This record gives sequence, structure tokens and C-alpha cells, in this order.
Amino acid sequence: MIARLTAAAYGMVCYIAGMAALGYTALWLIDLVPNALDAPRSIGIVEALFIDLLLIGLFVAQHSGMARPAFKRWWTRYVPASVERSTYVLASSVAMALMFLYWEPIGIDIWRIDSGVGYAAILAAYACGWAVLVSATFFINHFDLFGLRQVWFTLRGTPYQELTFAARGLYRVIRHPIYLGWFLVIWITPVMSASHLFFALASTGYILWAVRLEERDLLASLPEYAAYRDSTPMVIPGPRKARPATPA
Repeated sequence: MIARLTAAAYGMVCYIAGMAALGYTALWLIDLVPNALDAPRSIGIVEALFIDLLLIGLFVAQHSGMARPAFKRWWTRYVPASVERSTYVLASSVAMALMFLYWEPIGIDIWRIDSGVGYAAILAAYACGWAVLVSATFFINHFDLFGLRQVWFTLRGTPYQELTFAARGLYRVIRHPIYLGWFLVIWITPVMSASHLFFALASTGYILWAVRLEERDLLASLPEYAAYRDSTPMVIPGPRKARPATPA
């Protein structure tokens, strides 16, 4: 019982860390926290770009590397499967925290809107982006995505039940609404500095690459995903060729 309680407590701590990292990201992207993305430059441009690229690379290696099935099979030799997802969430939160702490702004404003109707409109659109992103996590099971469902099964002493594939909510319209949310929040901003542009371009490139890896894994593990992929647009809503193989 102590092991179950420990796993549940660990899962809750990791979940809180993940939510805190997402919340801080929302503020960091629009310059409402220290060391903001669009802060003035304090070191040389080449040095700043090098440091920022290392930070992005660290996050990419962690976020995609730990998500691969081969890594999970190796990792769960040493970490209980019940906390594997929670550990992934915690590691992602640490990688994001390092980016927040050590990001080196480049400066050089491309556009800046500090007040007025335009500023309010941009913030409203930005909030909508976060609404898309967060709501999409609930259509696939928010608590499984962030590791709480796994430790809940452990706490109850029952075997974990895999989620079944179903296209719910936004997933009926596009295959990756979470990524659509990310595109919206990184590009809709009242201030676009060279630093922000670099982050947005790097993040966009990473997401497009990550989609390929994620869909390769999904095709290998879910035979019905092929029909869904062929019938549903990736991130931009558009005409459908057919209904998903297993609609909700």
C-alpha cells in the first residue's frame, strides 16, 4: 500500500509540475514574467543564438526521445510502468524550466503592440489558442496524457486499461489539435522580436517533424489509425474524404 501511495503522490507532483510549466509558458510567450522571450539582448547575438539552440535541442531530445516506444521499453526496466508517463511529464517540465531560466533574448523588434484595441484583440486570439490546446487534451484523456490516470489505477490496485482509439471533439476535424494550439500561441503575439521569431520557427519545425514520428508510432500500434489519417486533415480544418474508422 505504501508503494501505491508513493506512486500516487509522485504522479500528483509531476502533474502539478506539468501544469505549472504550461502556465509559465503562457506568460513567458507574452512577456509577463522575468527573462521574457522578447526582453532586450544582454550578450552577443551569435552567443545568444548558440545558447538558445542548445536549450531547444535539449527539449527536443527529451520530449521526443522519451516518447518513443523503444525508449519506453528500455526505461520501464528501471522505472515502474505506472509512473513512466508521470516521469516523462516531470522531465519535460524540467527541460522547459531550463529554457525559461537560461534563454538569452536577441532583441530587435519586428513588431510591437503595447496597448489599444489591437493589443486586446491579439491577447483574445492568444487565449483562444490556449483554449484549443488545453481542450484538445481532454478529448483524448487529459489525465492519461499527464500520467494521473496511470497512478490512479495503481492506487486502486487494478491493472491499467489502455485507451481505445476514437475521434472526439476537435479530433473529428483535425488529427492534431494540440499542435494547432501550439502554432497559435507561438505565432499570435503582441510583440514579435527576433528572439521570438527564432523560437517560433524552431518550434514550428520541431512540431512538423514530431508529427511524422508520432504518426509512425500510431500506425504501428493502431491499425485503424491509417483510415483516420487518410480521411482527416493534419492541423488545418478542411474537407474530409471519409469518416474515421472508429468514430466516438
